[in-house]
Amino acid sequence: MLKTLEIENIAVIEQAQIEFSSGFNVLTGETGAGKSIVVDSINAILGERTSRELVRTGADFAFVSALFTDINETVKSKLSDLGYSAEEDDSLLLTRRISRDGKSLCKINGRSATVSVLREIGSVLVNIHGQHDSQALLNPDCHYKYIDMLSGGQKLINEYKAAFADFIHIRRRLKQLTVQAEKNDNNTELLDYEIKELEDADIKEGEIEKLTARKKALDNAGDALEAYNSLLSVINGDDEIAGARLSLLTAANGIEKFSEYSEDNAKAYSLLQNVDDELETVKSLIENSVQALDLDPGEREKIEERLDLLYRLGKKYGPSESDMLKSLEDAKAKRNSINTDEEELERLTNEYDSALEKVENLALKLSELRKKTANKFEQDVKSQLEFLDMPKISFEVRFDKGILSSTGVDKIEFLISTNPGEPPKPLAKIASGGELSRIMLAIKNIIAYNDTVGTLIFDEIDTGVSGRASGKIGMKLKEVSKNTQVITVTHSAQIAAFADTHFLIAKDFENGRTYTRVSPLDFEKRKYELARIMGGLQITDALLESAREMLLNAQEDN
Repeated sequence: MLKTLEIENIAVIEQAQIEFSSGFNVLTGETGAGKSIVVDSINAILGERTSRELVRTGADFAFVSALFTDINETVKSKLSDLGYSAEEDDSLLLTRRISRDGKSLCKINGRSATVSVLREIGSVLVNIHGQHDSQALLNPDCHYKYIDMLSGGQKLINEYKAAFADFIHIRRRLKQLTVQAEKNDNNTELLDYEIKELEDADIKEGEIEKLTARKKALDNAGDALEAYNSLLSVINGDDEIAGARLSLLTAANGIEKFSEYSEDNAKAYSLLQNVDDELETVKSLIENSVQALDLDPGEREKIEERLDLLYRLGKKYGPSESDMLKSLEDAKAKRNSINTDEEELERLTNEYDSALEKVENLALKLSELRKKTANKFEQDVKSQLEFLDMPKISFEVRFDKGILSSTGVDKIEFLISTNPGEPPKPLAKIASGGELSRIMLAIKNIIAYNDTVGTLIFDEIDTGVSGRASGKIGMKLKEVSKNTQVITVTHSAQIAAFADTHFLIAKDFENGRTYTRVSPLDFEKRKYELARIMGGLQITDALLESAREMLLNAQEDN
């Protein structure tokens, strides 16, 4: 509920602090005293649009704060969704500072917030109904909520919402896969071709480097063979000339007998022996190289064909073997994904039919429950309106079938006819403010036990209503206040008499400035205020006695 409202520099209110009670609160005062400013201030703290004209003349800014206590789970859930939380004692402090240039600084429990966030929080805290402000009740898109509040079918509603959420998830995924399948039809053939092309190539890491080296070797085979043979000739010799190996062996044998004469000779002989071994190794290696050149004459052509294939594949899939092998793995992965998608598409197609059938069945059950609830709701509203001096009103709940949505398949709208013989029309088209206020009150009284909004505000609910009807409105407001905090701005003494807490809004003039003050009234002061409302400027003893009796009678009725 709204516990404390602080107002600073709002229009003619320089500073005011209002401590509301949990029951029925009434604000009265002369016309122009500033009653509407209190409602404007509450609207501001609930995130409604304001203008710079709201800032008091001469002030740099206006400020409003509202302390809510004992907030319910709906408010806590909304706070959590928006990234905020209540205090440990379940209190919530909203503040809004409006500067002269129209900019706002908003906070929720001391944390900065935007006006839009403030508005979302406000929507679950307070419901304001004024003569020209019908809010959610006059919005047909919200009418199903009132029926659901009274239906007692929360378990069915939750079951439907869960089934609908599953259905939407399946439908969304199915749509994605269907769109993807159309693209896959074009991609599958290409992927199959790429996979086959790369697999047939049988690519090996390092293959290009080896083939390039081999090709270079074959390109220089003639010069290499001449060099190899020349070296072998030097090592081996021929029929006319002894080779280097034989010459060295002969020379080594010549100094062998002198090895014992000095260490140098011995070392020289040993080295010559090593040279012979090295020359034998060189000879073997070169002979191997000669044999390597003696291969298939078509080898070079095959190497060129292979390098040409790898070059062409490299232009498509990446220059290195690793790039091409990665492209092969990627293509296989995409192809597997397509296969998986095709399997899931088939599975979801079957699940879709089952999920749709489940949602439609639950929607039908929910619709039946709503229609049953609506029948009683119509009778209850008529009964409430009869008590509020509207006995000839016709009230209907119209059901039309709409598309499946998160709220069901029903399009629900409240229709009324205030004159016999006139066809019922949408509630939003009712012109009379007094009639609209009483209809609002009747409905609110019925749903008060189930409404999650903790504070209900009626701004001048008595407009266009006679004294007798005003008294009944006061009784109904009092009844509603037993379950929901009610704040009412009124010009009716009959309504004000039923209040638990009565505030007087009065205008004073000091030093050429206008000031509005908000003061709580005790029993004696309430008598004078009720007498003023009933009799105007001349407050007589008879009026005071009538006011006293009105207050006492209202207390007895409670």
